[in-house]
Amino acid sequence: MSKRLMLVPAGFGVGLTSVTLGLYHACQQLGISVGHFKPISQPSRNYLKNVKQFQHEHTGALTLSLNHVEQQIADGNHEVVLEQIVANFNQYAKEYDLVIIEGLLPTTRQPYAARINRDVARALSADIVLVASPDEDSPEDFEDRLDVTAQTYGGLKAKNLLGCIINKLNSPDKDEVGLLPREHENEQKYALEDWQNLNLFNKNFALLGTVPWSIDLIAPRVIDISNYLQATVINEGDISHRRIRSISFCARSVGNLVSHLQANRLIVTPGDRTDIIIATCLSALNGTKVGALLLTNGYLPEPQVMELCKQALDAGLPILSVPWDTWQTSRYLMNYNPEIPLDDEQRLDRVKQYVTDHLDQEWLAHLMDQAGEHLKYSPPAFRHLLTERAKSADKLIILPEGTDARTIKAAAICVERGIARCQILGEREAIETIAQQQGFELPDTLIITDPSAIREQYVDVLVEHRKHKGMTELMAQQALEDNTLLATLMLAQNEVDGLVSGAVNTTANTIRPALQLIKTSPGNNLVSSVFFMLLPDQVLVYGDCAINPDPNAEQLADIAIQSADSAKRFGIFPKVAMISYSTGKSGRGADVEKVVKATEIVKQLRPDIIIDGPLQYDAAIMENVAKQKAPNSPVAGQATVFVFPDLNTGNTTYKAVQRSADVVSIGPMLQGLNKPVNDLSRGALVDDIVYTIALTAIQAT
Repeated sequence: MSKRLMLVPAGFGVGLTSVTLGLYHACQQLGISVGHFKPISQPSRNYLKNVKQFQHEHTGALTLSLNHVEQQIADGNHEVVLEQIVANFNQYAKEYDLVIIEGLLPTTRQPYAARINRDVARALSADIVLVASPDEDSPEDFEDRLDVTAQTYGGLKAKNLLGCIINKLNSPDKDEVGLLPREHENEQKYALEDWQNLNLFNKNFALLGTVPWSIDLIAPRVIDISNYLQATVINEGDISHRRIRSISFCARSVGNLVSHLQANRLIVTPGDRTDIIIATCLSALNGTKVGALLLTNGYLPEPQVMELCKQALDAGLPILSVPWDTWQTSRYLMNYNPEIPLDDEQRLDRVKQYVTDHLDQEWLAHLMDQAGEHLKYSPPAFRHLLTERAKSADKLIILPEGTDARTIKAAAICVERGIARCQILGEREAIETIAQQQGFELPDTLIITDPSAIREQYVDVLVEHRKHKGMTELMAQQALEDNTLLATLMLAQNEVDGLVSGAVNTTANTIRPALQLIKTSPGNNLVSSVFFMLLPDQVLVYGDCAINPDPNAEQLADIAIQSADSAKRFGIFPKVAMISYSTGKSGRGADVEKVVKATEIVKQLRPDIIIDGPLQYDAAIMENVAKQKAPNSPVAGQATVFVFPDLNTGNTTYKAVQRSADVVSIGPMLQGLNKPVNDLSRGALVDDIVYTIALTAIQAT
């Protein structure tokens, strides 16, 4: 049975849809199989395209119209409506581990929304999260209002009332702003702690998120303002991309205007104020990216003025015209509907991620645990997880193979997307030529280092590291001709945070310097590897498929522990299957006994790890086979980590799955080193390298 979580508004204009989409997005990033269910559709002047897609693609006809619900309730069929909602939900929710239910918004026409939300939550046995906005309330007043709202749902001590998400914290006062602040954004009226320390928040009723008000989340594009006002477009410019973050109504002299010419500002002025028009255009030419110029009273600039302003117009300054005077125009602007337009995907994505970033992470983790024991990470969710965690890590990754086009392009992508800072070893001219031939640009922030210019300064360092092996200065000079060794030495000196190689070099050439200079981390006796196998509906972990040819039982146990920890570190709940040609006691032999012994060692050393073995591959991954071959196994049929008994088995299996099923594999990721060094397959694609760089950046944390 799926977990049910209902978001209900505690007042008007709380931004319920934005919070719903943000929570949905957060669950997707965690790999939760999540659905969005809106029991009752509610008309809106400019409803989000993506919400319509949710309803059409996910709930479809399962959503009841508000008109139908009102008619049924008016006819005394309240329970009939609830039965329809329950039936619709049961039909919809069976394929999800968690379903987010979006409540009904209260309006002046639907003041009864809270009562319907309460009854729907009860009918669906859903946990409830209030979504509230303080508006102009003080923390004390807000606390009282929230307490009163909670009474509708059984009070603050009700078991199914989990807590509250506070949205739009410290929004500007309504008497000073309609669409946007006219002159400046208000300063914060209360500190975040003022809201976090409200007396009503406790372990029974928790604060589950605090989403500050942000001008960037409501900033419309110029084209949205134009469409709303049905304005005449005098100059289109960047009308589809520029956003308006503030408004100035100008009828003053040019000298008093200058301070109001700011980036992303809408300048509103009568159309016959040639001086203000020219001053705005000059400001745009001088580097101030004014949002747009809106001319009132229906006056249009003279052709000579337009010619004088041609450079500013060509640089992208949009100019609009409306027939009303400035006062009436201001009234229209202040009544602008801030809902996201149908085609503003950029703003929608920004809203979703912003809300996600301000939700309580412990609560989200708890949701993931509750959503189902058999959580599966989808490949898109896993890739997104890698890039987002890597961005947060902000690590410098060195790539010694500066002659490889795939590596260069992957580094450029990582830098452009903020996945990691990258340093390539190679001649700048050669690297730039490769990029030009391949048709991509190198970001200015990509670090390119000519190895011949720095080798000499590492000679003494290498001698010091390897003097116990008889390393001399001459031997060090020769060894440092190998860029991988040079890069590894830079990693050992803490000049970079991680290393990725192997697109050109062999695995041995990548790992040998790491073993010599980086060495294994405390508690690890060997270096092993895992591949993340991105199957169509989940991500599995395979280890060890690249490093250890024939590990003994103790080494195999180390590999299992390292692989389980790696899985957990990357959001995959580890259930470890020790793979063999035998399940349980169905077969005998030295190879089987090795797996049996390794499994017992893991259970003794790490009783927290869920592990079983020996298991055949089909018993480990297929529930129907597991019921026959290992009915009492805690792992069979639901394994997420597969540990192979030797390199021959592991490497063959990973390549067979990868090629036969057309599965993307990320890795091998090395485990057990003091610092992250990762090997690439020589057949790696650009995307493989990008995600390996992301893995490395995360390991470096």
